[in-house]
Amino acid sequence: MRITREMMLKVANDAVARQSRASRSLLAAYLCGSLLEEDYLLGGTGDIDLVYVYTEPVTAPREIVRLTDEVHLDIAHHYQKDYRDTRALREHPWLGPALISCRILYDPQHFMDFTQASVRGQFDRPDHVFKRARQQADQARSIWLSYHVSPVHPQPEDIQAYLLALNYAANAVASISGPPLTDRRFLLHFPGRADAVGRSGLYAGLLGLLGASNLPEPALSEWLPQWQAAYQAVPAAQVPMRLHPSRLAYYASAITALGAGPQPETALWLLLRTWTIAAGLWPADSHERRAWHQACDQLDLVGPSFAERIQALDAYLDGIEETLDAWARLNGAWES
Repeated sequence: MRITREMMLKVANDAVARQSRASRSLLAAYLCGSLLEEDYLLGGTGDIDLVYVYTEPVTAPREIVRLTDEVHLDIAHHYQKDYRDTRALREHPWLGPALISCRILYDPQHFMDFTQASVRGQFDRPDHVFKRARQQADQARSIWLSYHVSPVHPQPEDIQAYLLALNYAANAVASISGPPLTDRRFLLHFPGRADAVGRSGLYAGLLGLLGASNLPEPALSEWLPQWQAAYQAVPAAQVPMRLHPSRLAYYASAITALGAGPQPETALWLLLRTWTIAAGLWPADSHERRAWHQACDQLDLVGPSFAERIQALDAYLDGIEETLDAWARLNGAWES
């Protein structure tokens, strides 16, 4: 099937129209994410990110709706009260950037028109930019501080937290010049964000923290079937939304496309992050967990080496915090 932006936009509008008829409490709906960007597909697949805002509290904050193997709806359900403080939204590292660039699809009471206009006002003011970036850096530092004694034999949840810290750290830098980075294009777009703050070396540092220098050339293609087996075999009752079955091709095609490109190491982030989540759902003696552990061992992320990674993370965060502080001073956003 040929996937076009026009087709995906029609699907988005149709989904919103159905929801407006089905739910009396639907106040507004908007489109955000990669479909609004120039490169909305990766590896021939993509998702449609929708946000529904209700006048009543929501019970399920997120749902995935399969359309085809190549395309799915990723729908977030929000409560109206979460949008009342527009100053807080302006400083929110994720919701703020989504709001200023979103496309409003349903807004009969002009709630989103007012909210978006309010958030856009002074959004790029240096102190607001700095606060969004600093929140990400503080989250990364908080995770690092939780490792008082690094485990000699880290479990998947330890590696998950480590990767989350790297996510926050990189997005602290990314937030200076644009919206935060998403998983599929994380390593693909980070070099440009590092260059924007004059710290191109942060990309090499991030690859080092991921163990990319230990990545054998055929490893990604060899790991992909093991990754897919761990992903597909997770019991339905345990599947987190991030590993929803309808997102399998969305991830696999991106990993394959990135791995076959001029910078195959850019596929490592997406594969490692999703594989680690899946591995954490399997018993320690399972084949799925052992395959993940062997891959992490090749990357020098597990065993005694993990303590060294935590030390290196400390130094990396120091560099990011210094970068943010220097940017704040240069742009008049420094808080004494």
